[in-house]
Amino acid sequence: MNRKILAAAAAAITGAGLVTAIALTPSASAGQQATAGDQAQSEMLAAMARDLKISPEQAKIRLASEQRAAVADTTLKKQLGTSYAGSWLDGSGTTLTVAVTDAAVGDLVRAAGATPKTVARSAADLDAAKLRLDAKSTQAPKTVPGWYTDVTTNSIVVLANAGGETAAKSWAAAAGVPAGLFRVEASTEQPRPLIDIIGGNAYTFGSGRCSIGFAVEGGFVTAGHCGTTGTRTSNPSGTVAGSSFPGNDYAWVRADAGNTPRPLVNRYPGTVPVAGSTEAPVNSSVCRSGSTTGWRCGTILQKNTSVTYPEGTITGLTRTNACAEPGDSGGSWLTGDQAQGVTSGGSGNCTSGGTIYFQPVSEILSVYNLRLTVSGNPPSSTTTTPTTPTSPTTSNPPGGTWAPYTYYGSGATATYGGSNYRVIQPHTSMPGWEPPNVPALWELA
Repeated sequence: MNRKILAAAAAAITGAGLVTAIALTPSASAGQQATAGDQAQSEMLAAMARDLKISPEQAKIRLASEQRAAVADTTLKKQLGTSYAGSWLDGSGTTLTVAVTDAAVGDLVRAAGATPKTVARSAADLDAAKLRLDAKSTQAPKTVPGWYTDVTTNSIVVLANAGGETAAKSWAAAAGVPAGLFRVEASTEQPRPLIDIIGGNAYTFGSGRCSIGFAVEGGFVTAGHCGTTGTRTSNPSGTVAGSSFPGNDYAWVRADAGNTPRPLVNRYPGTVPVAGSTEAPVNSSVCRSGSTTGWRCGTILQKNTSVTYPEGTITGLTRTNACAEPGDSGGSWLTGDQAQGVTSGGSGNCTSGGTIYFQPVSEILSVYNLRLTVSGNPPSSTTTTPTTPTSPTTSNPPGGTWAPYTYYGSGATATYGGSNYRVIQPHTSMPGWEPPNVPALWELA
């Protein structure tokens, strides 16, 4: 933009009563570097530069212009009234065009630093036409993935997949949109919702609903009775890649592209992080998350339990006194921030109480060679191979009071390699779980 437009905008401030400068040129400070306090702004500029393939400085100039354009558009929309027909920026984001149905208001648009364009239909006309299509959305052909108002051409666009153009035209005409007001454009779009994969959230399959257990690299784990291999899921969209039921009760879903595994479990409300999958001992507290009854807690009663459902016997489950109800199946079980398992089934309800069983998560991860999505250490692949424990990080020789196969309760202390440690998460120690190797379980005292 040139200084002539900047001057025009300044005149508009005094002559038209605008309260904010609306010139589309960058301010004098646009070239300055962001300070440490502008971290969020810096991250936005970096993302713009990356995805729009421009320099960070160009991103900063563009963002400043877009902000001014938004102010100009809002002001003109109020001033132009029924003559307003929409607005758009050019490819560089620096020139604002405002469509109007009355050429006589062009000077008002130019005074705001924008370019007027006279068109046949107002924004209200376009919106009314689109509402006719919206009202018939349930009758839209499956080959029509969407429709929208296109202010740049002053028309309605109906998208159509290959071979669906004729059906799209017939549908729009039947909705009452005049032929000259819409056009059909070929499209390859296949829209679907994109979802954060979070433990305890609902997902559906066919006419059924279950709950997500835990996010893993590429998808999530859940209960086996929630779908056989090949079953399609929705919200998030995906396919059951492996399932075992009865005998076991576990499955994993490979999510479609665009769904994002998160190291979180829904606490209803809020979320809790998932930091690992260290198995908790009997009598440990345990909480579960599910899409029917939310967040419920109890204690671990027994392990390696067999239970018989009408479909058959399930072995290797963990028995608890936390309640659950239909729809909670597949949901998350945690002790602290450590994943324990996914809801299988049981008896009772969350009004009178009950006995509920969960399928240990460690078995699911092992069988399908999956990597749990954990906080602070996002996975990089959909599969993983077993790893061996790392050597202690201390340079002191091993030794002390710590020993494997020992239960360490909350707040317990032990020495190892010349250092004193305090328990963060109660657990039964195993070889390779030496205090300096597992900061999720131990901290320096």
